[in-house]
Amino acid sequence: MKKVPVNEQPRESEKTTSLGSTPSSATAPQRSESEDPMTGLQADLDRFRDLALRSQADFENYKKRCAREKEDAVKYANSSLLERLVAIVDNFELGLEAARDESEQSPIYSGMTLVLKQLRDFLAENGLQAIEAEGKKFDPNLHEAIAHEPSRFSEGTVVRQTRRGYRFKDRLLRPSSVVVSSGPAS
Repeated sequence: MKKVPVNEQPRESEKTTSLGSTPSSATAPQRSESEDPMTGLQADLDRFRDLALRSQADFENYKKRCAREKEDAVKYANSSLLERLVAIVDNFELGLEAARDESEQSPIYSGMTLVLKQLRDFLAENGLQAIEAEGKKFDPNLHEAIAHEPSRFSEGTVVRQTRRGYRFKDRLLRPSSVVVSSGPAS
């Protein structure tokens, strides 16, 4: 039995009559039996070769993407822990500021200052970098503006930082909360 590709429909001249014979027409092109299957098979072969190459390329891209995602997961695995630790450091700094008002000569204050330095060094060793914002131009990628106020600085300059921001390696872990200058008071 002869296989006919799905996309090729028999022509009017090739349809069978009710008696089972094909009408012969002088105008209908005559194809040899050996040519049709070969061209169809060659087209199928080319199509499947192309499909195999595309599948192989897709699989290679998938492997590269998985490797990149795994590398990122390992690289940034500590980000949630460091984010929680940063909140603790913030509270520790606030407590230290309150203790400074009491007495800077106190041995407890000196000890707490050393502990804070150790914490900051530990965070820096693990890829955490503090974002310094005061006196710099406001950058919405690094800063979160919480207020505008008139100041001696030009408009758009950070006047003060209310909460320190951090970068973890090359990503922003937490933006700095800042007050931005609205220009000199009029």
